[in-house]
Formats: sequence, C-alpha cells, structure tokens
Amino acid sequence: MQTYKKPGNNYAGTSAPKNKKNRIVSQDRRNDFDVTNVVQVSKPDAVRGAVRELFTDSFPGASFDTLWLAFYDFERLFKGRYPGYFGCDTTYHDIQHTLDMTLALARLIVGYERSVDPSGRLGAQRAQMTITTALFHDSGYIRHRERDQSFSNGAEFTLCHVSRSADFLRRYLATVGLSRDIGISSVIVHFTGYELDLDKIELDDPRDAICGHLLGTADLIAQMADRCYLEKCRDRLYKEFVLGGVAIENNAPGEYLVRYESGVDLLKKTPAFYQQVSRDRLQLKFNRAYRYAEVLFEGSNPYIEAIKMNLTHLVRVLKTGDWDLLRRKPPYFLGVSDADQVMEQLVHKHLAAIPAGHTAAAGNISRESPVPPR
Repeated sequence: MQTYKKPGNNYAGTSAPKNKKNRIVSQDRRNDFDVTNVVQVSKPDAVRGAVRELFTDSFPGASFDTLWLAFYDFERLFKGRYPGYFGCDTTYHDIQHTLDMTLALARLIVGYERSVDPSGRLGAQRAQMTITTALFHDSGYIRHRERDQSFSNGAEFTLCHVSRSADFLRRYLATVGLSRDIGISSVIVHFTGYELDLDKIELDDPRDAICGHLLGTADLIAQMADRCYLEKCRDRLYKEFVLGGVAIENNAPGEYLVRYESGVDLLKKTPAFYQQVSRDRLQLKFNRAYRYAEVLFEGSNPYIEAIKMNLTHLVRVLKTGDWDLLRRKPPYFLGVSDADQVMEQLVHKHLAAIPAGHTAAAGNISRESPVPPR
C-alpha cells in the first residue's frame, strides 16, 4: 500500500524499503519530514494526501469529504485565517507537530484495523472522528481574539489547553456534521494530556477507548521521534513551560517551585521522563498501541527507532557535556509572523521578575537553554 510517494524515492511512506527492512529511519532525514523521510509534515496538503490514501485504502467507499474539510479548517485555524482566532504562536506545539501526530495516528489506525477481527474494528466513522480530533487536539493553544484578550501567547494555556481543545471540538464538530461525535471526541482528546486521570475516563464502547489510546500514543511517539526533538525541547518547550507556569511555579509572593532551571536541565531529566512515559503511558495505559505501526512497516517501527536514536544521542551529549552536538536549527511553522520573537521577549520579561539570586532568574538561564512539555 502506498500513501505518499516523493519523486525519486523507491518506497512509500508506509512500507519499509525492501533492501533495508531492519532500518527505516535515515541519517539524511530532513528536519520537517516524517520518520520515513517521505512525507513533509510541515505541509497540510502532503499530510492530507498521505492520510487520504491510508483512509480510502482501509475503508473503501467511505467518503473523505469531511476529513478534507477538517484539514482545510485546521490550516485556517493554525495560520490565523479562521474567524475569531489569531493563529498558532506556540513554537513547540506548532503546525508541524499536529500534522506529524495526525499522520502517525492514521498509520496506527490502519495497523489496528488490519490486526483485529472484523467485530473489533473501529470502522470509518470512528476513524474519521479520531483523525479529526487529532487535527484539533492542540487547538486549545490558539488564542481567541475576544475571549483571550488578556493573554499574550498560547503557551499561557499549557495547563488547561486540552480542556480548551475539547471546548473547541464541541463547537467545531457541529459545524461539519459530526454532532454525533461530540461526546466521544471531547473526552478522548484528554488522552493527549494530563488534565484528567486517564484511569477515571469512562467510555461505554471499548473501541472508543482504543481510539483514545491510539490518539495518545500518536501524540507521544510523533513528537519524541521528531528529528529535532532534542533541540526543540531545549530551545522551544522550555519557553512554553515558562509562560505556562510549568517550569517555574509561583503560587505565593516570593515562593518559587522550579521544575526546570533551564533547557539543559530539562534535557538532563529527559531520559528519566522517557522511562516513565514509556512504562506508564505507552506500555500500560495505552496498551502498547505503538505496535500497530509495525503492521505497515514489515515488523519494524520507525517511530520507536527514531526515539531510540534521539535518546542515544542525548545520552552521548550528557556524557560528554558537549552541548554543541545539538546544533540543528529547525524552521518555525506558525500562524503569527513574529511569534518566536514575541515569545522570546515574554519569557525574558517573566524570568526578569524572579529575584536575581534564584536559580531560575533571567541571568542564570541561557538564551539557548529552554525546557520541553511533557
């Protein structure tokens, strides 16, 4: 099965090269391409084309029209063309992240459908609902022009962005004829975040829970398999964490709880974070749903392979102390032209308000040393 073929490549985005069965992730992978280096995940049209072929191959006869419209509206929302909204101004949770995650989700859905008996399959309707949920799982970061006038950047919603995404989905799904999916979509989006205890989420149909597992898995493996994951954690996520009150918590005047002193500090804690996430979420809560990608890649899993490559490189950096090894400069894919500069100013203003002797004061944090959200 082919999903998206780049001229000059001898394999498609969902099947391993025949002569490299055990290794799919290329050292020459481009910064804004998926784990196979085939689909340009910064381009909505490219990802829509890949997802369309996956969807129509798995669900013959099912219409793709609603998903086509969902991709169109996603692009409008994140690029600032959707009525009432500013556009994406979060440099880590950007357009590329959502598209990369959505492609990963579509692959997991196809792998799942091919792996289970007909009675346990999700079907076209659930697949459509889950893919639409993926496209808007980070819509809560997008500021509304009227309701959010007191906020300067979407990262300020870090601790509540999933609930905001659920609210957006409740409004949006009704406009594209998916009112029947509002109840499930607005619940399973929480599998991508930490605002609800996942063990307390109750869904009547086990297949809806599986959709949540696939969704949460795709969100984690796509971002951790990003070719520039380490640089993005250090240089972008920390800034979002600072503005969102995650890196440094200030619950009372003069009292600061510092979770991450810098981007470097965050990367030092990333191996332990991965072990926890792998065990608690990917393995247990999501029931190893990442395995369904292997159905499309002849038993290999390019996402897990890319994650391990990132972690191996990070361990090398940590052992040598040579932070210059993290030298990639990924482009921004935002909907607000000067968002990266505004975020930089907001972060330094925020840090400047911390007493000078504190470990997280502005003078103690390198401009190139920020932290990733978990």
